[in-house]
Amino acid sequence: MENGEIPENANEHCPGPQSESAGKSDACQGCPNQEVCATAPKGPDPERMATVKHKILVLSGKGGVGKSTFSAQLSFALAAKDFQVGLLDIDICGPSIPKMLGLEGQDIHQSNLGWSPVYVESNLGVMSIGFMLPNPDEAVIWRGPRKNGLIKQFLKDVYWGELDFLVVDAPPGTSDEHISIVQFLQATGIDGAIIVTTPQQVSLIDVRKEVSFCKKVGVPVLGVVENMSGLCQPLKDFRFLRMTENGEHTDLTEKVIEYMKEKAPEMLDLIAASEIFDSSGGGAAKMCTEMGVPFLGKVPLDPQLCKAAEEGKSCFSEQKCSISAPALKIIVEKLMAKYWCKEMSVEQ
Repeated sequence: MENGEIPENANEHCPGPQSESAGKSDACQGCPNQEVCATAPKGPDPERMATVKHKILVLSGKGGVGKSTFSAQLSFALAAKDFQVGLLDIDICGPSIPKMLGLEGQDIHQSNLGWSPVYVESNLGVMSIGFMLPNPDEAVIWRGPRKNGLIKQFLKDVYWGELDFLVVDAPPGTSDEHISIVQFLQATGIDGAIIVTTPQQVSLIDVRKEVSFCKKVGVPVLGVVENMSGLCQPLKDFRFLRMTENGEHTDLTEKVIEYMKEKAPEMLDLIAASEIFDSSGGGAAKMCTEMGVPFLGKVPLDPQLCKAAEEGKSCFSEQKCSISAPALKIIVEKLMAKYWCKEMSVEQ
């Protein structure tokens, strides 16, 4: 039963050896592992999490809204302020954090203190199932109890040391992983959840459910971030195309840029913006007002931020993310000022 996995000889509806009902439920009757499961210690060691000052969940109602990108950049931002930061990826079936932190191909190491996180910098450690997969293309096809067992293992056996912040990147929705992480962390306290959405109603419908989930399980909503809030990039970075009658495109970018340089050079300094998603319903800001939760701000869809995520880099370390980095920084500073005032004295 290593790592909380369900034994091969377990009964059909085994709740999992790390479950509170392990060895006690009706499904356990007659199982050869019943006594072992019933007497084994359950859940993470509270002392492990007691060394973590602040625990932040990053949630989303839907996939594809940029939740993991936000988790990664929030972790980079906090680490840049000289905090000790851990990033825990519990998106078991879709672990993208190793890619977004530039840690693909890394392995987890064990010491006498437990599993060691994989470090980006000396003050930014990461843990993900992505480090455990022999093949990055391999699908993780697990039922709830096995997922819960691994999450408990992460919290019980990973030695983070003294952390200022633990950022937990959760999968979309409100499933087993969310219930488990809340139950496991509540003993030592959760600061709250940051919910990431895009502006359109299709996404906001599910975000409302996420807010409702947080309220039901007693997790404060620190705020909602509206991501991909319009495409923004310098005009000179666009491609200019002409569509022919047969539907093919002719690239006129070079001609257009040369024309602007000659006739209107001031245009090359302009930022072009366009709404990708329909925000006519008021977007995340209106939803936050209606549901009584804080609105943290908007982050535009910035191709340079997408590139930084692909390359596993911080958008704050270079000047390339000139559109998205300031928006993200405002959100981080707002969080710091509202919830963690004492830590604001630490210099960036």
